[in-house]
Amino acid sequence: MASSSDTTTTESTDVLVLGSGIAGICAAIEAAEAGAKVIVLEGASGPGGASAQSGGEIYLGGGTSTQQAVGMDDSTEAMKAFLTAALGPNADEEKIEAYCDGAIEHHDWLLAHGLEFRHEVWDEPTWMPSTEVGLMWMGERAKPFSDLARPAARGHRPPQGMFAGETLMARLLATAEKAGIDIRTEIKTRTLVRESGDPAAPVCGVIATHFGEQLEFRAGAVIIATGGFVDNERMLEQWAPQQVGKGKVTDGHSDGSGIEMAMRVGAAVRRMHQTETALPVAAPLVTNGLLVDGGGRRFINEDRYPGLYSHAAVHHRPAPTWIIVDEDIVDAVPETELWGMRPTHVAETIEELARDCGLPERGLADTLAEYNADAEAGEDRAFGKESRFLKPLTSPYGAYPTGNGMRKGLMGSESMPQGFTLGGLHTDLDSRVLDLAGEPIAGLYAAGRATHGLHGEGYISGTSLGDGSFFGRRAGRNAAKESVHE
Repeated sequence: MASSSDTTTTESTDVLVLGSGIAGICAAIEAAEAGAKVIVLEGASGPGGASAQSGGEIYLGGGTSTQQAVGMDDSTEAMKAFLTAALGPNADEEKIEAYCDGAIEHHDWLLAHGLEFRHEVWDEPTWMPSTEVGLMWMGERAKPFSDLARPAARGHRPPQGMFAGETLMARLLATAEKAGIDIRTEIKTRTLVRESGDPAAPVCGVIATHFGEQLEFRAGAVIIATGGFVDNERMLEQWAPQQVGKGKVTDGHSDGSGIEMAMRVGAAVRRMHQTETALPVAAPLVTNGLLVDGGGRRFINEDRYPGLYSHAAVHHRPAPTWIIVDEDIVDAVPETELWGMRPTHVAETIEELARDCGLPERGLADTLAEYNADAEAGEDRAFGKESRFLKPLTSPYGAYPTGNGMRKGLMGSESMPQGFTLGGLHTDLDSRVLDLAGEPIAGLYAAGRATHGLHGEGYISGTSLGDGSFFGRRAGRNAAKESVHE
């Protein structure tokens, strides 16, 4: 914490936003439209944050106009049921309820602020579609979720194949520019300011640096949207040691600085141990094949969303993890969906393949025999994989590495599971940062991966961008109200 007397005040604004990813930019737009003067500070050389390098999916449902246009029947209750189950255990049910109740309005707000979701659906399980479709399935049809709620495709995407976060943020940044929002880059925020250093006073600004020059920005309210802490090895070791040594899904600036700045003024944190970990695998190979652990055993239905079977593999099963396929499976996957992956082992018998992979011969052979018998019968009795993905595997067999527990990964290169953090500042439904007693800290708001959002132990892509943009808007709206109207 710093006092405003430590440096010379350089600039003042109504609302000061720290971070220019989707949470920060949506907060800034909402605050500006509520009548506030807004400055956004970004530590990187350009805006967009990790959001601009993401897959670009925003998880929305309940009957959006995009869903209706493709004949997709959905309800708010079905969306709530799926997210509560898929993001759990220990998902934040209050935030999920608020998010689902506001999903249609949020979808329409995004469309009104520059986004576009084309009226086409990607029908197969995947990490990211390779085309410009506007809607994708996120595992809603897989068991056990299909038994809990009527399935509907809810992954809304801007028109760009693969990493559509680039288009997503370009559209929102263009809207922010039209709104007159002042975005400053290469400014590193160092500490939050309270009037006269009084620990009971509202947060009223920040001290920052720009190439060694110290600056102070004063504001009626501050919004932290600086991202998670996957790039901070010290914080990972302290809060989420299971992620140490794994790859990082980041823009390189997810250093946890915003979280720690808030903690120094008394902010509470929540679920800091939670992370998402992704296997670097081509999803169609997994969906149509077998995913086995170090015992050669299946442990999940392979048609679940990749983020869920990745988390289960890395954090809850013995390594190594392999994808087992046959020639027909590989031939059926378009090159655009294979991501250049080739099997590292091919064998005429499953026992030989097991030896090559370092798996128990009997374990893998029994797994294949059980799977093939179920496939012949058209029912996966073990895990309930959809029948359309069930087909007996025949010789020759192939094995693809996942990087989990292996010295070599994709195509023999160094590859490993990658991830990011999901825990962060404790916020309420109005995006106010809470202190250790659960009371709001005056003048301080937060959204995005700097906070703990919807998630429990599970993760579905699109929920970070959705959570960040939705609660970012609430942060902007409430910060403007506090700084302008009170």
